[in-house]
Amino acid sequence: MEVNGLILYVHGARDSRWADPFHRLRDKVARRFAGPVALAFLEHGAPDLPQAAQELAACGVECVRTVPMFFGRGGHLREDFPRQLAAAREAAPSLRFEVTEAAGESDAILDALASFAVEALGPAEPVDRG
Repeated sequence: MEVNGLILYVHGARDSRWADPFHRLRDKVARRFAGPVALAFLEHGAPDLPQAAQELAACGVECVRTVPMFFGRGGHLREDFPRQLAAAREAAPSLRFEVTEAAGESDAILDALASFAVEALGPAEPVDRG
């Protein structure tokens, strides 16, 4: 069965501005992927993983790939994620779920971050901390 939906699984934070880069990422992914792309929050945000799964199932998605947008596989991915994934499977029993490695475990991501860090050695640009 071909993947026809994506969920970007993110942590979440009390300050909603924290999610801004993830909304931008979702939009960038959606421009490259033919199916629906959703964000799902571990905590402090909506939708959570079961809600996102239900939304994609309602859009006709049959096979969803979940991409944990975490730097590494810490306690949240080892303990919290499996519980939420089980709840998502229960909430959307028609969906087939696939899960990738954590984003930060990918050499491509590490290479991009290394490039970002090295480029940071150039002239500094002002950062709005507002």
